[in-house]
Amino acid sequence: MRVLVTGGLGFIGRAVARELVSAGHRVDVLSRGTGGVEPPAGADLVEGDVRDRDRIAAVVADRRYDGICHLAGLIRGRDSIADPLSYYDVNLGGTVNLLAAVKAAGPVGQRPVRVVFASTSIVYGSQRTGALSEDLPPAPENPYGASKVAAEQLIGYHAATGEISAVTLRCFNVAGAVDGYADTDPTRIIPNVLRAVRGELPHVSVNGDGSAVREFTHVLDVASAFRLALEATGAGATGAKATGAGAGAGVGAVYNVGTGRGVSVRELIATAERVTGRRVPVEHLPPKPEPHTLVSDPRRLMTEFGWVPTHSDLDEIIGSAWS
Repeated sequence: MRVLVTGGLGFIGRAVARELVSAGHRVDVLSRGTGGVEPPAGADLVEGDVRDRDRIAAVVADRRYDGICHLAGLIRGRDSIADPLSYYDVNLGGTVNLLAAVKAAGPVGQRPVRVVFASTSIVYGSQRTGALSEDLPPAPENPYGASKVAAEQLIGYHAATGEISAVTLRCFNVAGAVDGYADTDPTRIIPNVLRAVRGELPHVSVNGDGSAVREFTHVLDVASAFRLALEATGAGATGAKATGAGAGAGVGAVYNVGTGRGVSVRELIATAERVTGRRVPVEHLPPKPEPHTLVSDPRRLMTEFGWVPTHSDLDEIIGSAWS
């Protein structure tokens, strides 16, 4: 299968491209530039910006992709509040341009182009607790989440017409590293814990007593979820297969990507100290009004695609990011 991975040099996108190459697919990675990141061996770099409608149309028309993993996007909730238009421009506008290009190019052979869209658990909002199911209606609280919901709906509408076959993957906390490329986002706890261990930060700030529970999935396991979704996505993965979360809004098949296994912040810090052999300095801040426990319910992905996370033990996640 010939596949385009948008955002293919990002933390998750590069891992997805690597997984697809390893599975024997012909892979192009679309990126605005390299930023010092090399494509995985066997993948070709295609320079382009999803906001550039003419460029995206030319790439899709010329290369005639069987499948597209769409990961290009802006991903920080707080930044989206300060600059909401940029988030809609990239996350929704970029998806509009990509789908327009696919429609203009037409299907490859007898099957519609397969699209796997990277969404986020942020679409569920912060006022829920426990294991989150795809049947919950979206409740985004910032332009980042809202732009992702809008893109999910747009993809669902196109899937319902039969122009594409589509799956949306709502990723929870993605961590770890592959080929030496780790998540460096300073808004996330694992990168900050390791920065504190290295002495790049004076301490890690923890809200409350550290008993809050979250889950973390290794980027290798997330990449395998994209591959399985791409390879399984066929004519049946249309709006007719919509979940309760979005059936009324035209959202196609939606799946959570997460382990469903929560760990407390205290456990995470203790694991980092054990794996690195170094102390993690911690500053405790007053607790924030946020859910105590927030994890995914990944049973749908596991049942329908046979996905099993094999790298998401916390020791392996932190060890790979540390090394």
